[in-house]
Amino acid sequence: MMAVGMLLMFAPAAFAAEGDAAAHASGTFLSDAGAGKISGAIGAGLAIMGGAAGIGRIGGSSVESMARQPEAAGQISTAMIITAAMIEGATLFAVVVGLLAVLG
Repeated sequence: MMAVGMLLMFAPAAFAAEGDAAAHASGTFLSDAGAGKISGAIGAGLAIMGGAAGIGRIGGSSVESMARQPEAAGQISTAMIITAAMIEGATLFAVVVGLLAVLG
């Protein structure tokens, strides 16, 4: 996921080359299409960072909980996996939306 995020963050530079001539011709720094692509890439990157932080926090907290109550490790592990999957799904949705903004 981090590799995809990094790829999306640098993709607008490649796409901006096309609109660069139009932006220079109009005297602006950034064209509307380039701004949309950069914002989509930044949004996808932020979504990935938020999802990664959330999953990391869930994992750390669940390991601490399992260490304190080893008899409840199965229940804690199940809840951790379900919650991590939900965060992963939301992150994937945000990345797809960001990718659509970059490519659209």
